[in-house]
Amino acid sequence: MADMPAVRKVAARFGLLSGWPQGRDFLDAERAYGTLLLAPGAAGEAQARAFGGTLRRGGLTHLGDLFVLPEHQSSGVGRAILSRLLAGDGPKVTFASSDRRAMGLYVRHGLRPWCPLLYLTGPAAALPAPPARAIDPGEAAARDARASGGDRSATLAWYAATPGVTAYATGRGYAFTRHTGPVVVVGPAGGETPQDCARAVLGALAAATAPGAAGKAGIPLPGTPDTPPEARIAVPGVHPLVPELIGAGWRIADMDTFMADDAALALVRPDRYVPHPDLG
Repeated sequence: MADMPAVRKVAARFGLLSGWPQGRDFLDAERAYGTLLLAPGAAGEAQARAFGGTLRRGGLTHLGDLFVLPEHQSSGVGRAILSRLLAGDGPKVTFASSDRRAMGLYVRHGLRPWCPLLYLTGPAAALPAPPARAIDPGEAAARDARASGGDRSATLAWYAATPGVTAYATGRGYAFTRHTGPVVVVGPAGGETPQDCARAVLGALAAATAPGAAGKAGIPLPGTPDTPPEARIAVPGVHPLVPELIGAGWRIADMDTFMADDAALALVRPDRYVPHPDLG
């Protein structure tokens, strides 16, 4: 715990903590439910050089973070952290940024680029609104284990306790939403089929952006009209939601590459799963 300020200092340099409550963010989840490694500074240096983190879904490892400060890149510290984080057998996935050096590292560890991961943002107003019901974290975790590749009940219970988080279900799908002021973040979400996943996301979006939803989620917006907020979601490029959202006027704010080894692709189908941008 004493090292967390140093980890967060590196994370802040890359703008990773915006939208998370102070002192409660995805780095806590990695430390508690996965592996979080810190590369301390050399003697006389004021701050750490890098950090990396994973989260587990059953036997599957999701590499969530590998960040090296610019002044220490190409020094070997990133390779050292990655070798520790991805050691051992078992399926592995990650979201690779546009940094070609990082993607090369992942390929050398057995992961392959499969499809783009699009970070989309836009309004929910013009989208279909299947009926959705709020569910408890236990029911959501059981549905998530089938879609995401493994059980992570403890991680999702931790996430559900974060202010503004609600889990929804529609038929054979589920989706988490989180109000962060005027923005709703969607994910993780999944379903038995791609259509089940899409319906769950659309239903959760409609419920989470309905008038008064922010207050019900415990995120009051005093002094502002209760208007539908903007929504954000990370969608694999092969998912049926991509053309629907872009056709409704959503824009691509950023893009990563979904990478996985063959064992992971037998468990996680990116056409019926929508990850959380930070929790995988």
